[in-house]
Amino acid sequence: MDYIIEGFKNSIYLLFSFNKEIYEIIFLSLKVSCIATFISSIIMIPLGVYIGITDFKLKALFSRIVYTFMSIPSVIVGLIISIILTRNGPLGFLDLMYTKTAMIIAQSILVSPLILGLTYNLSKSRGKHIKDMGVTLGANKLQVITLIIKELKEDIVMNVITAFSRAISEVGAVMVVGGNIKGDTRVMTTSIAMYNSMGDYSMAIALGIVLLLISFIINNITYNYSMED
Repeated sequence: MDYIIEGFKNSIYLLFSFNKEIYEIIFLSLKVSCIATFISSIIMIPLGVYIGITDFKLKALFSRIVYTFMSIPSVIVGLIISIILTRNGPLGFLDLMYTKTAMIIAQSILVSPLILGLTYNLSKSRGKHIKDMGVTLGANKLQVITLIIKELKEDIVMNVITAFSRAISEVGAVMVVGGNIKGDTRVMTTSIAMYNSMGDYSMAIALGIVLLLISFIINNITYNYSMED
């Protein structure tokens, strides 16, 4: 029990002494997850809206496939990306394995089905009357999609926040493609796993506190948005 208490004390000291290693890990985690979520959002939000308001054959099957990929294990995503980016893989010539770029690619692919599925479901249930209004006013397809995004922006922001929370809290994909290299590809989740296995509970707890704080902030933002609605 004493080592747990001591670990908490040391973790607080590390945070408030602005330990360089800890804050490098924190900022890298935020950077990778923010970029990955942004890339996925700018592609998947318009695509989700478009598919949601468009009728086509096998739409029900498409929905099931998307919803399945929304909960895909992160380690599977990491495995697929590593096979593609490894030296003997189809994109091995790019030499991206064990880099920040590989981590961003993995997280982007991980959260893309989540953003796509949530946006698709939202636009399917609430976007068709907005589409009808836009078409009545003479809007083209692109203008209709833009109008729906503007009208449903609060819910879409919540979807993006949800995707970001998954990106920053996942460990499997970034561990596989990033390699958890000190000072380069080490993020909060992989660091917590590593420090825990090493018995360095002070560092693990300090990063765990930050991750919980980020989760708390995200949940508060989401709650405030839902209350405004």
